Amino acid sequence: MELQCGRHSLSLAQPQIMGILNVTPDSFSDGGKHNELEVALAAARQMVADGATLIDVGGESTRPGAAEVSLDEELARTVPVIERIAAELEVVISIDTSKAQVMREAVAAGAGMINDVRALQAPGALEAAAETEAAICLMHMQGQPRTMQDNPSYQDLFGEINAFFTERVKACQLAGIDASRIVLDPGFGFGKTLEHNYRLLGRLDGLRLHERPLLIGLSRKSMIGNVIERPAEQRVVGSAVGALLAAQQGAEILRVHDVAATADALKVWQRMHQYQMD
Repeated sequence: MELQCGRHSLSLAQPQIMGILNVTPDSFSDGGKHNELEVALAAARQMVADGATLIDVGGESTRPGAAEVSLDEELARTVPVIERIAAELEVVISIDTSKAQVMREAVAAGAGMINDVRALQAPGALEAAAETEAAICLMHMQGQPRTMQDNPSYQDLFGEINAFFTERVKACQLAGIDASRIVLDPGFGFGKTLEHNYRLLGRLDGLRLHERPLLIGLSRKSMIGNVIERPAEQRVVGSAVGALLAAQQGAEILRVHDVAATADALKVWQRMHQYQMD
């Protein structure tokens, strides 16, 4: 399967690694680490060298309780970084945003994917995405980022997530976005308990009704930390294991902080799989 991401065509025959580049002062794991242009560019270079084929640039934290960011501030944080990465590196750039104007300007600067935790439900977002040729990642979230973990509950976890995806894919198609441009993200940690997260991770096939690629992002999240009882910066191994479990179930894109560790895990699994097929 090929995913067209603006000027880039991304093969999904093997799992692809999306490196997380948060240009924010307050993201839960790496806040403040990459919020200077040259530092962010150096981090993007390293991610590509380590095996990332996508870089996800985010200018507003979506962790519970994070402060809202103005349009001008988000643009100032993200667009210069995207312009520099696009000029220097051969990699798909994703913009992690829910704001219509950020989508437009990020794609104009070189982004080939729009990664929206609100699944294009914010004012003007659907129309803005339809104006581009970017791939679109629609994420499921129960509630809103700042309150989503207050008391998440489901009568039918997979049924409700699949119903949401069905509705959003239809809305995209009505807006002129072909289904071939769409990627789906079940939203680990976004309005979900520990049990919900691990039920999803154990049954990714239950999200295949839509015949669209899956993007899985569980890197360093509390679903890892609560099991291994380590702070965010010490969740590298747990996160790589989680990414590998997703890849073994056919996840096409793995969104991670630790590109090198994830790439190493995938190489070992892929080599084993090669000999299994002989």
